Amino acid sequence: MKVMKCLFPSLYTAALRTRRSIAPKYLGLFAFTAVCTAAPALGAERIYVTYGPLEVSVPIASLALFATEGKIDSNLDGFAQYAKKSQLEQIQRVLQARAEIRAVTIAQFLYTPQGEVLLERLGRVIQTKGRQPGFYAIRAALILAAADPEGLTIVNVLRKFPTYGIRIDINRGLGLADGLTTLVNRSNRAIVGIAQLSETAGSEPFVPSGEILQPQLPGPYTWKKSSVTLTSPDRDRTFGIDIYLPNGGPRPAPVVVISHGLGSDRTSFQYLAKHLASYGFAVAVPEHPGSNAQQIQDLITGRSRDLSEPAEFVNRPLDIKDLLDYLTKLSTTDPAYQGQLDLQRVGVIGQSFGGYTALTLAGAGINFAQLDQDCKLENETWNLSLLLQCRARGLQRKEYNFTDGRVKAAIAINPIASSILGETNLSKIQIPVMIVAGSADTVAPALLEQIQPFTWLTSPNKYLVMMKNGTHFSTIEQSSQSVFLPPTGAIGPEPALARRYLNGLSVAFMESYLNNKSDFRSYLEPSYALTISRDNLGLRILRSLTPQQIQQFSSTPIRTPVAPTPIAPVAPAPIAPVR
Repeated sequence: MKVMKCLFPSLYTAALRTRRSIAPKYLGLFAFTAVCTAAPALGAERIYVTYGPLEVSVPIASLALFATEGKIDSNLDGFAQYAKKSQLEQIQRVLQARAEIRAVTIAQFLYTPQGEVLLERLGRVIQTKGRQPGFYAIRAALILAAADPEGLTIVNVLRKFPTYGIRIDINRGLGLADGLTTLVNRSNRAIVGIAQLSETAGSEPFVPSGEILQPQLPGPYTWKKSSVTLTSPDRDRTFGIDIYLPNGGPRPAPVVVISHGLGSDRTSFQYLAKHLASYGFAVAVPEHPGSNAQQIQDLITGRSRDLSEPAEFVNRPLDIKDLLDYLTKLSTTDPAYQGQLDLQRVGVIGQSFGGYTALTLAGAGINFAQLDQDCKLENETWNLSLLLQCRARGLQRKEYNFTDGRVKAAIAINPIASSILGETNLSKIQIPVMIVAGSADTVAPALLEQIQPFTWLTSPNKYLVMMKNGTHFSTIEQSSQSVFLPPTGAIGPEPALARRYLNGLSVAFMESYLNNKSDFRSYLEPSYALTISRDNLGLRILRSLTPQQIQQFSSTPIRTPVAPTPIAPVAPAPIAPVR
């Protein structure tokens, strides 16, 4: 067993015994210690599973033997008698599974506020043998396991746990499982209910309202791309912009702005920018410094301590406002752009954090009252997006109004909105809005972050798009240059199809509400979604949904068999009330 005794052993020991965070400058040293010459030391040897007054212990060596060779020794005999062969094989695969992540990367994340919230919660279930919270021991074990040649496997994390025994509190673990089960059941029922409503609404054959169009295919125009750097005149903020200007088409052209999500950049939706430009839209794609791919790189290398600073909740919508001001000036001073842009017909498309950005420009402001209410339970939720939303409490408390009258339509893809905007502020949006959700989104769970917020919208032109089996990453274009590439399983099935769906929906939506072309309205109806939907990545569209219908779905057993949807677990009803 190797532990971090070769460098700064007293600092390491103090970290396990106190609640104080370790200075960031030591993170690299901690990762390094796992590969330097280490002295043998006592690590975890047994797992103690407690359930009320009962306690059972299992040697970690027995689990390791089962994981590597499939052998069940006398310590696991009792368990094996009650488990099916298929269950044992599944457990073995789980124990063998290795997460490909560097020690420095995981160390940096575990020292962010979001990482510490997750450790706090895990530490209540996974404790030291002396029943102390496992917060620091879990963090140390994860970092050491990631740095070890064997890698980040469950067995290796258990071996690196820096106390003799690991105690798992089943009562508390079952509480987490109950929260997960509750959310999965509610989500599955809501998703099935939405599908049934959509299928009923689209039961009549699809009939185009004009000539037959195919908005998911490229349009008739070529385009020219240029890149500029914008320095905000009123903020200490400099960011890049890619501008896609169509060649030909009606002039002046309406403008569409695309806002990327946390950890992405302006290349993540370049496919969508090109597609919209081919239909005659001028498209501008800004980079949001402070919540882009470079921010994640800075976190990994120790130059930043946070996934995103609270100020990004203000900076992002202001980036779009400054961009529109810049384009307005450009269209009057630069001969290449004179008469080319219509800055009074603007659409905004955003994904995840960018979805929040789009909704704020559409008319929703930050809701501190809702944040204060929901973030009281921040340590009880597995809704990962709430961990980011709660960071906004660090902002100066004042009214933030980002509404921009130039914006006439908005599409929010996997937005984070439930607490940061809340029902009161989302209901203020009056322009056409489309919300896109994925049933398998484990970052911003569909029920909590898109389905319920959709019911709060009062705009007469609103659309809920559900991608069955879609994830938080389905519509993002991945490239080898990306700092963060999620595992293939996290991306979900047929991402190319998801991008084609988004291409077609975006064209139909913007043509309908920026260009007022009625021929495209039928491509936003439930019947069209059913026509182009594919089994692996089903597509459904709803025009209306009420909180009462969601409540009805929640209390109605699922009649159609539905595979369990991997939704980020949260605690039961108090965490996700139907507001």
